[in-house]
Amino acid sequence: MSAPSRFDRGHTDDLMTFLSASPTPYHAVANAAERLEKAGFRQVAETDAWDGTSGGRYVLRGGAIIAWYVPEGAAAHTPFRIVGAHTDSPNLRVKPRPDTGAHGWRQVAVEIYGGPLMNSWLDRDLGLAGRLSLRDGSTRLVNVDRPLLRVPQLAIHMDRAVSTDGLKLDKQRHLQPVWGLGDTVRDGDLIAFLEDEAGLSRGEVTGWDLMTHSVEPPAYLGRDRELVAGPRMDNLLSVHAGTAALAAVAASGSDLTHIPVLAAFDHEETGSQSDTGADGPLLGSVLERSVFARGGSYEDRARAFAGTVCLSSDTGHAVHPNYAERHDPTHHPRAGGGPILKVNVNNRYATDGSGRAVFAAACEKADVPFQTFVSNNSMPCGTTIGPITAARHGISTVDIGVAILSMHSARELCGADDPYLLANALVAFLRP
Repeated sequence: MSAPSRFDRGHTDDLMTFLSASPTPYHAVANAAERLEKAGFRQVAETDAWDGTSGGRYVLRGGAIIAWYVPEGAAAHTPFRIVGAHTDSPNLRVKPRPDTGAHGWRQVAVEIYGGPLMNSWLDRDLGLAGRLSLRDGSTRLVNVDRPLLRVPQLAIHMDRAVSTDGLKLDKQRHLQPVWGLGDTVRDGDLIAFLEDEAGLSRGEVTGWDLMTHSVEPPAYLGRDRELVAGPRMDNLLSVHAGTAALAAVAASGSDLTHIPVLAAFDHEETGSQSDTGADGPLLGSVLERSVFARGGSYEDRARAFAGTVCLSSDTGHAVHPNYAERHDPTHHPRAGGGPILKVNVNNRYATDGSGRAVFAAACEKADVPFQTFVSNNSMPCGTTIGPITAARHGISTVDIGVAILSMHSARELCGADDPYLLANALVAFLRP
């Protein structure tokens, strides 16, 4: 018999549902918004005037969502507590002229987004999803969540050297998926197919942001089901945990001393420099407008920002049993060991000693264990939205997350209890 978990797996079950329903950043923010709506939050348009009344609100812009809850009696200078995350993941994205092919194969032209483990996309059944822009100026989400495309690997008989020299992939030539048979490339064929899938008339789609995804659903793994394998954990695991934490805090928010915020950005995997990325103006604009809507001045804005703390929540690296030498010898975060605090003295992560104390206090309050991640000095360190948020807004920021294996693979792996532990730590942080 499998050993039972010490924790309720309901949160992880719900995470798996969220991952399956969110093949793109646009779907992720739509699903987060739906959950917040059920918790009493209401969408506000950036083009409308905002009022200073209490309650939960959120702004959607493309693949980004900013949500916040104003408690009763909040002053204009009340500081914020922010959970930051990102909605995008490395994948294969459809080019402006998608229809291509050769030698009797119909293919889709794709561009590499971010830094995927490219071999993980080979010989995998792929769906296609994203956002369609229509002739009337509106948009429509589409999700073909069934086997539609495949990037076929070359047989070993035609590349004997792969056994000794390793797999070598050319991003342009070797990653174009097949999706049918035919000798003639018909321009507009893929978009016409998606118009049919979305119930649209032919010629209605004039723009698109489309990407591939693995259609294999998330699953528990291991003898005792203590692991979870699934797509886009980097970083929808944090988006899901932040959404759940914000909804939970808002449900009992009468005595809040801070304004809890969820900020989930797009384009982290490509540098965050966009109108929906962490290096854009969206978060600062929303926070400032919240201050001003409550009758605040620039002085109130400065006071609020000075007292604000952000937890930048992103996945990190669990120690790999087959490559332990790649990790720092004194810092070995383990799957199942609770969330990780991410530290880099060269500011690739934003954590400092005072930030560590904030996170430690939240974990202690929530009775959640935590670990520390530091890169091996001989290895380049990745980065997150944390340093960007700190530098752009002058906000104290701490980098945290959940330790996983196979980061940037089409399918990643984490401890089954860690998402629940992260969410509980985030609740305690948002409600100090």
